[in-house]
Parts: sequence; C-alpha cells; structure tokens
Amino acid sequence: MKSKTNQITITYVIIAVVLATFLYKTTSLFFSPENYLIFNLLKDLILIFVTAFVFKYILSKNENRNKNIFERLENTNSKIRESNQKYDIVAKATSDTIWDWKIPEDKLSWSKGIKTVFGYEENEVGDNSSWWFGNIHPEDSIKMSIKLYSFLEQKTEKWQDEYRFKCADNTYKYVLDRGFLLKDENGKAIRMIGALQDITKQKKEELRLKLLETVILQTKESIVITEATFNKNLLPKVIYVNPAFTNMTGYKPEEIINNSLGLLRGKNTDIGVLKRISQIIKNKEEGILEIKCYKKDKTEFWLRFTLIPIYNAENEISNWVSIQRDVTEEKNQEKEKEQLIKELTQNNKDLKQFSYITSHNLRAPMSNLTGLLNLIEDINIEDSELKEIIEGFNKSTHLLNETIEDLTKVMIIKDNTVVQKESISLKEVFENVFNQVTTQIEIHKPILKLDLEKVSIINTNKAYLESILLNLLTNSLKYKSNDRILKITITARQTDDNTVELNFKDNGIGIDLVKNKDKIFGLYQRFHDYPDSKGLGLYLVKSQVEAMKGTISITSEVDKGTTITLTFKN
Repeated sequence: MKSKTNQITITYVIIAVVLATFLYKTTSLFFSPENYLIFNLLKDLILIFVTAFVFKYILSKNENRNKNIFERLENTNSKIRESNQKYDIVAKATSDTIWDWKIPEDKLSWSKGIKTVFGYEENEVGDNSSWWFGNIHPEDSIKMSIKLYSFLEQKTEKWQDEYRFKCADNTYKYVLDRGFLLKDENGKAIRMIGALQDITKQKKEELRLKLLETVILQTKESIVITEATFNKNLLPKVIYVNPAFTNMTGYKPEEIINNSLGLLRGKNTDIGVLKRISQIIKNKEEGILEIKCYKKDKTEFWLRFTLIPIYNAENEISNWVSIQRDVTEEKNQEKEKEQLIKELTQNNKDLKQFSYITSHNLRAPMSNLTGLLNLIEDINIEDSELKEIIEGFNKSTHLLNETIEDLTKVMIIKDNTVVQKESISLKEVFENVFNQVTTQIEIHKPILKLDLEKVSIINTNKAYLESILLNLLTNSLKYKSNDRILKITITARQTDDNTVELNFKDNGIGIDLVKNKDKIFGLYQRFHDYPDSKGLGLYLVKSQVEAMKGTISITSEVDKGTTITLTFKN
C-alpha cells in the first residue's frame, strides 16, 4: 500500500513539473513582460486543472482496482465463512471434535467439540501437541505416540487410532481418532487435520457384549437361539447353539443350525409338551417346560428349558432364546425322594400304631401292678430285704407309668394338628401351676420373682401352657445347685408385633450347650445323672410350644444357670 502511494506521488510530481515547464515555454512566446501577472495566473490555472484531471484519472483507476480487489476479498471471505459454517455443522452433526495441527510450528487448534464433548473451557486448552499427548491415558499414550510418529515417517495420508482421552473433570472417554495428512511439494508433512469421535458408549457396549459372549460360551447351561416363526409341523429354525448344547446332546453346531429342536424327539417324547411349545410361540409368551428327549446316541434324558421372546426396536419378536438343562439326575432323585417319603410315611404310621398298641396294652398290666402295690402297702412286711425290693419295684412301676403317660401326651400332641386356643389369665395359669408344686417349693424354698404385670391375658391353649410351665418349673427345682439358694425369675412382656414373650431364668447347675446343643430338645436326652430323669421334659415342652405355633430357645452355662424363652402370637 505504501509503495502504491509513492508511485502516485512521484507520477503526480513528474506530470506537474513537465506541465509547468511546458507552460512556461509556451506562454513566454505569446505574452510580453508587461503582461506577466496575467501570464502567471493563466499558467497556474492551467496547471491546476490539468493536474487535477490527471490526478482524478489516476485515483479513478486506483479506485476501480481497489474495488475489484475488495470484491475478490469479499468472495473469498464469504467462501471461508461458508466453509467454516459447514465445518461447524459437520462437527455438531457428528459430535466430533475437529483438530488442526500445523506440524512445523507445532500449533494445534480445536473445534468447539473440545468443550461440548470433553468439557474444556477455551483458556484450559493448550495450543500445541504436548497438551494433546498429555491428556491421553498413561496406558495408551506411548502406544498412540509411537503409532502416530510412525505414520508421519511413512507419510501416508490417512491415520486412525483408539485411545482414552481425559475430560475436564479428570474422567476418561474412549475416542476414535482419525487424521488426514497434508504435504508440501517436496512431500514434507506440514499439516494434519483430524477428528476425535467419542466412542465410550460403543466401547462399553462392546465390553458388555464380550462379557455376555464369555458367559454364553462358558456357562454349563445350554443356550439355543431360534428364529421367531415356525412352519406348521416344525419348531422354529435354530440359528445358534453354545458349546454346552453339544456337551449335553452330542449334536455339533453344524448338525443343529438351520434345523429345529425336533431332532431331540423320540418314542417317549410327550406330544402334549410339543403342543404346549407351539402354543407358547403363537401366544408370544414366556414358558418353562420339561420334556423327555434323546441325545445323538439315542440316550434318553429329561430336558428342562425356558422359552423367552426377544423383541426388536419395532417391538416385534425377532428371535426366541431357550435356556436348557439336563435334569435327568434331578428327576431320578425326585423319584427316590418320593419313594423314601412313602416308606417313611408308612414307617411312621406303623410306629405310631405300634406306640398306640404298646401304650394301650401296657396300661392294663400297669394298672394291675399299681393296684397290687397299693394292696401290699397295707401289709406289714418285717423282712427288710423284701421291703426294700418292694419299695424299689414300687418306685420303678410309678416311673414307668409316668413315662407311658408322657408318651401318650406326645402322641396326642403330634396327632392334633389344630390346637384350640382361648383367652386366659396368665396369673391364673401360674397359680394353678404353683399349687401343683407347693410341696416341692416348701422343701427347696427358692427365691421366686414374678413380673407378669405387662401381660394379663394370653390367647393360647390352657392345658398345654400349664403343662409347659409345670415342666419348666419342676426342672428348675430338680436341677438346682447345692452351693447356693435357688433363684427363679419369670417375666412376661408383649412386643410391638403383638407377640408375648415368656422368660424362665434360674441359677441352677446349667447345661453344657457346646456339647449338647444339637440334642437339647431331643427325645430321651438326659444331661444330668439324676435317677428320676426321663429325658422327656424338654421334648414335650417343645412339642407343645410348636403345636401352638410358638417358638422356644435356650441359653445355659454349666454351674451358672439356664434361661428359656418362649414366644407366642397373642
């Protein structure tokens, strides 16, 4: 621009000098010295008009030239703006982040995607390749750098790679980076333009599919995928089976694919189940079925399988997936279990019948023995040895009679599945129990502490509850410690879920639960060497508690005492 101004100025000066000289020579021929003033005026006017005309001509030419240049610049800028708009639209449409790397100067510029995709503000983005490489995941950086510079050395035009790029919040996204290389006339790389595409979702989906593929291939369950539809007389065509199917049936994938699962049919296959399969497919519903099938070697086996419809984006069934398992062993075990249950049921009936017969047949002799012993009591026996024998016989007879009565109670409890309940006073029940053990209480003189104020009425079976309380109370009295005064604490409370909890606690000799935990409520289980211990008390208590839908638990330590907790729904 400065050069153009100088040219115009010099041209103007030259023209003015030439014109001034010409006018001086010309006017000196026509004008006399006395007309000098008129001469100068005319000369100056001619000079001014001529130079003005020339100057106008030069400026007009320059203006036209500038106008043409401006129009060309405007057209160029318009094309650039249009190109940039297309560039931005493409970047937004593809969600790509465009980058432009001027290699010799190591200048790197980024599109708006660096903010929308990765969250970076303009002042956070570096303008060279160091910032770019510095934000690549450390595990990917070296590999990516080697591949990129190897590409630059080879000077091929197109390049792409996958790696993880750090976001502004320090998380990483998987990206697919594709670049195009520009070279000068000497083949030297001068510029590279590329685009980062966020493929995090695709990558996660790819990893998920790989995981699912691993599960399908490694699972022991047979997985079969079929087409959605089927011919009238055929099941849907199989398009995939996993290795477990081959292990289970012996059929290789190429033998079953494009065929149907009808290959597994045999002489004992239930036609009704096949009809049910067809019905499930027609109704487009899920189903779980069992059917007898045949392997490739014609071995018979039981197959349990599910049918699951798979829907596409248009909510139409595209395939069926079947998850299958060989349940032959399970079926055989079920048969064995059913047979065992039948045998156990019959044995139980036989034992129960035997118990009834035994109990009934023993009652008459026991009554006779008891009557005879009562008669002997009225006879004065002077022989001390005979007297001792009769007393022992009397004691054993009474103990056997109590055992028979207890067994009868247990059988009655086990037979009565429905126990009649009624609302009864808890205090009244305890009074009845204490009245039955008055003599024992007077002998042992225990310290009794009762806390029954929180529960006045309980809904249960009165006879069972009295029997339970009597058993627990007599156990506390029977198994007291000789080293300290017996203390018995009985409390009752009602919980939030309308449950009554009864606690019996004593400081007696206790039970070794570590040794006897699994048999504490067993039949004929004795934990102390007491002559009148029958091993029926706790078993009877547990049977009565459970008959009333209650629960029983026990905590005990040797020489410290025992706590028994009963719970009943009120």
